Amino acid sequence: MNLSYVTVAEQSCEEIVINKSRFIGYAAPCETEEQALSFLQSIRDEHKTATHHCYAYIIGENASVMRYSDNGEPAGTAGMPIMDVMRNKGIVNCCIVVVRYFGGVLLGTGGLVRAYTQSSQAAVESAGISRMEMTSDESCELPYSSWDRFRYAAEQHPVRIERITYGSDIRFHLLVRSSDRDEVLNSLTDASGRKLVTKTEAESFMPWKL
Repeated sequence: MNLSYVTVAEQSCEEIVINKSRFIGYAAPCETEEQALSFLQSIRDEHKTATHHCYAYIIGENASVMRYSDNGEPAGTAGMPIMDVMRNKGIVNCCIVVVRYFGGVLLGTGGLVRAYTQSSQAAVESAGISRMEMTSDESCELPYSSWDRFRYAAEQHPVRIERITYGSDIRFHLLVRSSDRDEVLNSLTDASGRKLVTKTEAESFMPWKL
């Protein structure tokens, strides 16, 4: 099982005009093919009068699902160039849709490839890229006497501390990459004077800085 993958950070929309044709590129993170198709349909509904709705999506950490469509453009001039933008950047779990409003000037096959590539690149750049990594959510308890030492040690590790509550002791959630979990928890437990109590609540993909 892959422990990480790269995708777009958020949904985006960028428009460019080439020889009077409007190209509007949309990118969105999608974890399933159903989400990708739903996103595609929402763009179609928003741009019902557009000349073309070309798209590509790659789903699965191992890129197990790859689909694209030229949607009436000459074969190989739209869907595949969109797909290539994602493949060249190693992006998965993403759908890109490029809407075209024809401006009356033919671009030729080379011009179309460049236009759909440029539109897709603009959408990806606008969305930003995020590395999603398998992350362990640890429910933690710690006495007040160990808190300062623990916090100092935690600042030296790639972890995130969330949902802190103060009662008879301090309770919080610690997010740590699954690949780092054992090493990091051992280090933080030692730093706390062996007072840190942890319980794994869940594992899921979460964004981390590249």
